[in-house]
Amino acid sequence: MTKVTYGLSVDAWLVTKDIIENLIKTNALKKICEVGAGANPLFSVDHILANNLDYTVMDISQEELKKSPPGYKGIVMDICQKDSLVKEKFDLVFSRMLAEHLADGELFHRNVYNLLNEGGFAFHFFPTLYALPFVINKLMPIAISSLLLDIFAPRDRVKLIKLPAYYNWCRGPLRQQIRRFETLNYDVLEYGGFFGVEEYYKKIPPVRYAATKVTNFLVRHPSPYLTAYAYVLLKKAQKG
Repeated sequence: MTKVTYGLSVDAWLVTKDIIENLIKTNALKKICEVGAGANPLFSVDHILANNLDYTVMDISQEELKKSPPGYKGIVMDICQKDSLVKEKFDLVFSRMLAEHLADGELFHRNVYNLLNEGGFAFHFFPTLYALPFVINKLMPIAISSLLLDIFAPRDRVKLIKLPAYYNWCRGPLRQQIRRFETLNYDVLEYGGFFGVEEYYKKIPPVRYAATKVTNFLVRHPSPYLTAYAYVLLKKAQKG
């Protein structure tokens, strides 16, 4: 039975980091792969050394890997290529804000499955449809969506580059979404949804106020169709 939870988007980054840390500690996981981290790995080199982790950062771009601080083990690979060249297996493969940029969600999750040791875990955190800013981001050309992002949610363009967004398999904890993962032979342990996109309306106070009202309503009456972000915790199931 999948554990489904809901919360506020303002807490999502801290919640997901805590889940990953607890997962590693509770299960004594050592071989970890963070996919798509590029310039921004979750854990510092000091944390990795202090906890004796074998930590690999995987990214499609060598240039992005070069932006991360020195000391990380990196692999340049497209996680959505059909024939993986990586023979190494991991106890945990996880990603943050990557899945929405991948055009083939099924292939992504199949490839992650193949990177896992038997009984290994996968964890992914991503924005979801059908939150309004992400619907707009999906429909608009990247040049326009990048301009809007600079206006309403400015970012460090070096550390956080703007990429095409597809939102394939990026949904809240819907039953059909859970079944999708199960068909790939995952056990879906947890599926969490978060509500709220107020950070995109900071410069439009009336809209931000209305969005906060909607968020508060959704927290009390959650709908998996209207999440803004979600995480899914998966385990590689026993074959057969």
